[in-house]
Amino acid sequence: MWLCVALVLAGLFLLRRWHQERQTVPGLWEKHVLITGCDSGFGNLLARQLDGRGLRVLAACLSEAGAARLRAAASPRLQTVLLDVTSSQSIAAATAWVRERVGDRGLWGLVNNAGTTIPTAPNEWLTKDDFRKVLDVNLVGLVEVTLSLLPLLRRARGRVVNVASVMGRVSCFGGGYCISKFGVEAFSDSLRREMRLFGVQVSIIEPGGFQTAVLDPALLVKDITRLWERLPAEARAAYGPQYPDRLARSAVLAHRLSRSRLSPVTDAMAHALLSRCPRSRYAVGWDARLLFLPLSYCPAWLSDTLLGLLLPSPAPARP
Repeated sequence: MWLCVALVLAGLFLLRRWHQERQTVPGLWEKHVLITGCDSGFGNLLARQLDGRGLRVLAACLSEAGAARLRAAASPRLQTVLLDVTSSQSIAAATAWVRERVGDRGLWGLVNNAGTTIPTAPNEWLTKDDFRKVLDVNLVGLVEVTLSLLPLLRRARGRVVNVASVMGRVSCFGGGYCISKFGVEAFSDSLRREMRLFGVQVSIIEPGGFQTAVLDPALLVKDITRLWERLPAEARAAYGPQYPDRLARSAVLAHRLSRSRLSPVTDAMAHALLSRCPRSRYAVGWDARLLFLPLSYCPAWLSDTLLGLLLPSPAPARP
C-alpha cells in the first residue's frame, strides 16, 4: 500500500518537474545574453542558436576574424565584442560595452564558455607557468568576468551559466585543465547560494567528450612533443622513449571516441538560460552520465584502477 503511494507521489513529482522545465521565460526578444569564447565550438553554435530564437546576443570573441565569421552567419541583432578573459583591461572595456547596450534592463544571461586545454601532460612535465596559462583562462578569467557583470545580472534577475566539465568531477590527466574545472564547480556552487537571494540563478554545464577546437588532437600531439623534448634526460629515461607516442595515441583515440555533434551541450546551455526552472547542473553526453559521474562516487582504489586502464604506462629504458 505505502509503496504504491510512494510510487504515485514520485511519479507526480517528476511529471510536475518535467512540465515546469518545459516552460520558457517570456519576452525573449528583449533579453540580452553575453557569451564568451564565440570564435568556434560551443560558444559559436550557442550564439547562432539564441540569435535564431530572437534573443539579443552579445558574442565575445578573442579575434576579429572569429567575430567577422560569426556576424556573417547571424542576423543583424547579434553584436560582437573582442574579449581576452586573461586581461583585466579587456574585461573592463567589454563590461562598459555591455552596460551601454543593456541599459536599465540589465543583462539576462552570462555564459562563461571561453576555455583552453593546452598545455596538458603529466604534471611532472609542466611548470608553474604552464598551469597558470590554463587557469588564467578557465578559472581566473571566468571569475573576473562574472564579478564584473554581476550588478547587471542582479538588475535583470538573470542567469549565469558556467561551462565546467566532467573532468571537474574526476581528474583524469595532469595539467591545469582538470584543476580549473574543479575550481569552476566550487565557484559556481558558492555563487549560486549567494545569488539566490537576488533572484539570479546559476547553472553548471558538465560536458563529456565533444570534438571542439580546444581538444584538437593535432595541437595536443604537437604540445606533447614540445613538452617531452624539454624534459631532463633523467625524466625521459624514467618514462621510456615510447611514452610520448603512446600518450599521443591515447589523445587521438579519446578525440575519435568523442561526439562531433555539439548541439546537446548548447541545448543544455539554452535550457539553463531560458527555462522557467533551470537545473543547477547539466551532465551532457553518455560518457558523462554513465562513466565519469558514477566514477566520482566510487572509492579511490576503484576509480584509480579503472582510469589507469585508459592511460599509458611508463616503460623506462633498461640500463
